[in-house]
Amino acid sequence: MSNHHNITPDWVKNAVFYQIFPDRFAWSNQVVKPGKFEKWDSPPTPNGFKGGDLLGVYEKLDYLEDLGITAIYFNPIFKSASNHRYHTYDYYQVDPLLGRDKAFFTLLEEAHRRNIRIVLDGVFNHASRGFFPFNHVMELGEDSPYYDWFNIRCLPLNAYNSKANYDCWWNLPALPKLNVKNPQVREYIMEIAKYWIDKGIDGWRLDVPFEIDDDDFWEEFRDVVKSANPEAYLVGEIPTEAQRWLNSGKIFDAVMNYQLTHSILAYAGGNTTNNNLAEGMMGLHSPAPADASKFAARTSHLLEIYPKEFSYAQMNLLDSHDMPRFLSLVREDVRRLKLAYLFLMTYPGAPTIYYGDEIGLTGGRDPLNRASFPWDKSKWNQDLLDFVRELIMIRHSMPVLRTGSYEPIFTQGSVLGYLRRDSEDTVLVVTNADEKTQMVTIDLNGAIPEQTELQDQIGKGKYTVENNSVSLTIPALSGVILA
Repeated sequence: MSNHHNITPDWVKNAVFYQIFPDRFAWSNQVVKPGKFEKWDSPPTPNGFKGGDLLGVYEKLDYLEDLGITAIYFNPIFKSASNHRYHTYDYYQVDPLLGRDKAFFTLLEEAHRRNIRIVLDGVFNHASRGFFPFNHVMELGEDSPYYDWFNIRCLPLNAYNSKANYDCWWNLPALPKLNVKNPQVREYIMEIAKYWIDKGIDGWRLDVPFEIDDDDFWEEFRDVVKSANPEAYLVGEIPTEAQRWLNSGKIFDAVMNYQLTHSILAYAGGNTTNNNLAEGMMGLHSPAPADASKFAARTSHLLEIYPKEFSYAQMNLLDSHDMPRFLSLVREDVRRLKLAYLFLMTYPGAPTIYYGDEIGLTGGRDPLNRASFPWDKSKWNQDLLDFVRELIMIRHSMPVLRTGSYEPIFTQGSVLGYLRRDSEDTVLVVTNADEKTQMVTIDLNGAIPEQTELQDQIGKGKYTVENNSVSLTIPALSGVILA
């Protein structure tokens, strides 16, 4: 099995991800749905459904392809009695509200035809009251053959009041915890993992994997998945530093890089960050503002604490369904979001866009961060969309921005300069997180030959290397990519 270890899929290092919360992205009239839904453009509520579905995503693949997206991470799509679907009741069936398996396979086939990968959310720590083994125990108690699939303290089950008498996630009775010490439960989960990989999905994002505090379980999970498809991506939802999960090479390929999110917010958000909104995001404190040197040190450290194979496969994100949108965290200062994207798209690891961020969607804590995508273009920030699309194009066109080295070579106040280098190319990125225009001279230390003319890839500027250095004027809250 060792050949599955210590390597991560190359496609991930070159990918740009798009995260979709299925109920909120797009509605297709081809999916027959039951009764009532909330109005698409009304504010999201904790329990309400808007009726987004998977054929809706299929019908919007042109939009995603045009944006430059090469991979989609979906929040859960299996049968579940909740709009977020983290309460699974059947792991083998796509939810009817999303269009069932047929809609999913239609989407999967067309996405693959366009070279877009699909990663699904695996929620294996807990199921739901509707999950058939749990339902079995509710009906039959100790006579149920599934009794040991859960950790039950006494009977009858208090499944609907706050005093749950069985292990459940965060003491929520709707989320009974699976007993993964039971070999049959383990086998059941491994079969699900393999089933969907065999059906063609490109990886799993693992929900709260730290709750299954068992390396053997996860090593077996990796072996099962990688044996079915060595190129499959395994990314864990680990908000802390993740050496335990990555450094053995035997568990995940990557984590959702919330440590990077936190660091980017500290730098690009600066004093503007809404601390009330940011406090507690993914269990982290609201970040103190960081100057360029602190930011350079942290972003370098986050690449150094894991083997390169793994640090270059991280899922790098500015926000997600579990935290306020970045634009809301920076009090709707679009320049700060653009600066954050400029960094994200020129840093190693797979940049990930949470649906709607690219058109300026805002939203505070859950459920407000899960608003419906407005397909009326008059509601879009077109300038932001064009900027993000251009950054993605630049990343796709320059391998050095994906797999080259990351070398901070200049920090002054809130101005950061870093090189991305490989055997072919050297690119200099400079960002200015200050509220004022900054004039800087950056010593290149021989990295770029004398008299080389550098062209800004996102603006019109041209700069010449003189005396081993380059002089720049960078407007407030902006940056350049010089090649």
